[in-house]
Amino acid sequence: MAFVPKIVIASAELVYSGWARLNRYKLDIEKHAGGFMPAVREVHDHGHGASVLPYDVSRGTVLLVRQFRLPPYLGGTDGMMIEACAGLLDGDEPRDCALREAEEELGLRIRDLEAHGRIWGSPGAIAESIWLFLAAYSPEDRIGKGGGKEGEDEDIEILEMTLDEAMQLVATGEIADAKTIILLQHLWIRTQGRPG
Repeated sequence: MAFVPKIVIASAELVYSGWARLNRYKLDIEKHAGGFMPAVREVHDHGHGASVLPYDVSRGTVLLVRQFRLPPYLGGTDGMMIEACAGLLDGDEPRDCALREAEEELGLRIRDLEAHGRIWGSPGAIAESIWLFLAAYSPEDRIGKGGGKEGEDEDIEILEMTLDEAMQLVATGEIADAKTIILLQHLWIRTQGRPG
C-alpha cells in the first residue's frame, strides 16, 4: 500500500482576495522515514473548471478556440492560445459547466458528453482541477455565434480543424495548453487505436 502522509495544518492566512485568492498555509507533513517536516505553501485558488472537446466523427474534425492569455504572454509568447473550450464551474456540476461553455464559447449545443477524468494542472501551487469531456457534434448542432459571454472580457475565435491538423499543432508546439493536449490525445487514441 502506498504511503499517505499525515498532514497537520497549523495555520491558514488569506494573503490576497480578488478574482482569485492566495492563501499561505503553515503545515507539518509526515515523512516516509518517520517524524514530521514543517512547510509553508502558498496556494492560488480561483475555483475548479471543466473543459470539453467536441468532435465530428463523420468529418474527422474538432472544435477549438483561440484567445489571448496573459500568463503565456508574460512568459514570452504572443499570448494567443489554442485551447479546448473551458470555464470555471461557478457552482455548476462539471457536466453542466461543459454544456454551458460549449454554448457560450462555440455557439454549440453538444450531445453525448463523455467524461475523461479530472486533472490538476499545477498541483504544487494552484488549487484548480479541471474535469475533461469529449462530445460528439455536427454542423446542425450550432445554435449561436459563440465567441464568449458578453461582459466576461472574452474575445474568442472558433477554430474547426481535422484531428490530424490539431495533432500537428501539438507536435509543433502551437497547441501548448495541457488540458487540450490531453483531450486531443484521448480522442487520437480512440480514433487511431491504442499505440504499441
